[in-house]
Amino acid sequence: MKIGIDIGGTFTDFVVQDEPAGEIRSFKLPSTPNAPEQAVLLGLERLRPGPDTLIVHGSTVATNAILERKGARTAFITSEGFRDLLTIGRQNRRELYDFFADRPEPLVPPDLCFEVRERVDYRGKVLIALEEGAERRLIQELEEGGVESVAICLLFSFLHPQHESRLAGALREAGFSVSASSDVLAEFREYERASTTALNAYVMPAMDGYLGRLETEIRPNKLRVMQSNGGSLSAGQAREQPARAVLSGPAGGVIGALHIARSAGIRNVITFDMGGTSTDVSLAEGDPRQTSEGEIDGLPLRTPMIEIHTVGSGGGSIARLDIGGSLQVGPESAGSSPGPACYGLGGREPTVTDANLVLGRLDPKRYLGGEMKLSGDVAFAVLERLGEQLGVTAVSAALGIVRVANANMARAIRLISTERGHDPRDFLLISFGGAGGLHACEVARAVGIRRALVPSRASTLSAYGMLVADVTRDYVQTVMLSGNASLDAIEEPLQALVSQGKKDLDREGILLTQMTLIRELDLRYIGQSYELTLPFQADYQRAFHAAHQVAYGYSDAQLRIEVVNVRVRAIGHVTKPEIATEDLGVENPSAALLERREVRLDQSTSPKLPVYDGDQLLPGNRLEGPALVLYPDTTLFLGETEFASMDRFRNLIVAVGAQ
Repeated sequence: MKIGIDIGGTFTDFVVQDEPAGEIRSFKLPSTPNAPEQAVLLGLERLRPGPDTLIVHGSTVATNAILERKGARTAFITSEGFRDLLTIGRQNRRELYDFFADRPEPLVPPDLCFEVRERVDYRGKVLIALEEGAERRLIQELEEGGVESVAICLLFSFLHPQHESRLAGALREAGFSVSASSDVLAEFREYERASTTALNAYVMPAMDGYLGRLETEIRPNKLRVMQSNGGSLSAGQAREQPARAVLSGPAGGVIGALHIARSAGIRNVITFDMGGTSTDVSLAEGDPRQTSEGEIDGLPLRTPMIEIHTVGSGGGSIARLDIGGSLQVGPESAGSSPGPACYGLGGREPTVTDANLVLGRLDPKRYLGGEMKLSGDVAFAVLERLGEQLGVTAVSAALGIVRVANANMARAIRLISTERGHDPRDFLLISFGGAGGLHACEVARAVGIRRALVPSRASTLSAYGMLVADVTRDYVQTVMLSGNASLDAIEEPLQALVSQGKKDLDREGILLTQMTLIRELDLRYIGQSYELTLPFQADYQRAFHAAHQVAYGYSDAQLRIEVVNVRVRAIGHVTKPEIATEDLGVENPSAALLERREVRLDQSTSPKLPVYDGDQLLPGNRLEGPALVLYPDTTLFLGETEFASMDRFRNLIVAVGAQ
């Protein structure tokens, strides 16, 4: 058995593949934010996995610890003269004309920032050896400060890691959790390296304890953790470098969506993952777009990750009036406890889910396959109160909530497409997440996307993505070589990273025949501040000029180039579940018709729409909007200008604005 688990803000999703038959099934349980492992263990108790079951887990523990500032009491150790590095940062102004804009608070307060006397130059040469007795002094100061975890970031340690290694070894022996920048991010730019190392140290005790408890409960089964880069790694590695798993859940969704797209022969996609708390969008042209320039809560995080943009619009997003009296939806969420008002668990504020229920777009008796009953009366009451504040009816307030939420999500899609030179009309929207199907058509129509795809397992696609994710490790080393350097000079550090990648994958049980090693270079014109990452090839200079022309609209073959970093991605390919296919049959979907129900389309129109059972639809069936398609854990709302057809993989392909 293989199990993929994704913990969301509202629900924890489980997708199970029973081997060798390959049957895939899924279900959802309410998340337990105060103890995330409780929902996981409840689901595993229901499944009763046998010995040696593989569990791939997307965790929000690290993410929540950072966002809620509930990580460990962390200290920061750096070279003499740099103790204020985390506080000063880059001195960038996020709001150029806002005199009252606040900078994000560093994770480590100034009184827990310590210096050691040592110095290494930009070539890795030791100018001042690490002072004798530094370890004893630091241990005493850290114990007096009640420190749990330590981040070490010495100047140019990516070229000479010995000083960091000496400090880290002594502090670990003294009982501290330790993150050394030469292990976490062997790359130049001291602030970003320090911030990433501090983030890693800040969440390490929480992640270590969480995964430790989980491993104890599930032994002898094997536990892996989804990374932000779209691959998985062992629980042991995740306990040492938890910063690599900060965006694990959203990354799983992108990987699952791309697996579905490839199976259906589709290359260019925009993924649209709307859950209970937020919506994640990402653009892919065959493969997911990767970046190493992310951030979380305003703090730089330089670990490889899939480019994902998140907005606070989900099914549980709370609607209220802002300071100017306008309707605002999110980013605050009702979460799973108390959840939307219609859950009947004590929620008193209107949410997107309440709005959809009042509009008739959710079935109160079939929510989550009938496991949870929704209260339409409670939802109407909270919408009525909001309507009184706005001077409109409850139905008008509900329509307004849906429109505002859709506008927020459409803006996010434009940011990753139009604003980066991509025409949305060239892409297909893959909608998933529990709430995605209710909004996908309207959002696609707003940005000009003409086709959407809703997988049969849309609600749990992030957990499904964890089943199909490869084992992946990323490595980087700053080299600062001239663009005229010989290929041998570049290949030497690359080969060292390749060897490390092979060793790490071998330790994770990956055979050499299952490995792919991708070599890349970070290149720039001399004098530039940022780089382009390109595959390593003999004629990398010409490739860089061409890529620069595409990215920025100009290039100059006369300008000198430098190789800033070398990168290696080590991929261990796993066996992926095959998606069953069926022959296309009749177009008439009447065999799946459940009922006709009044659904509000606007303030004055509420026709009786056909409601179909998604599990009873057959490949070849064709649906005309407006209509509702009900699955056990999600609902698709087709507008008046859409029609959909089920393909041979049981995906619903929607023609947006086609009628």
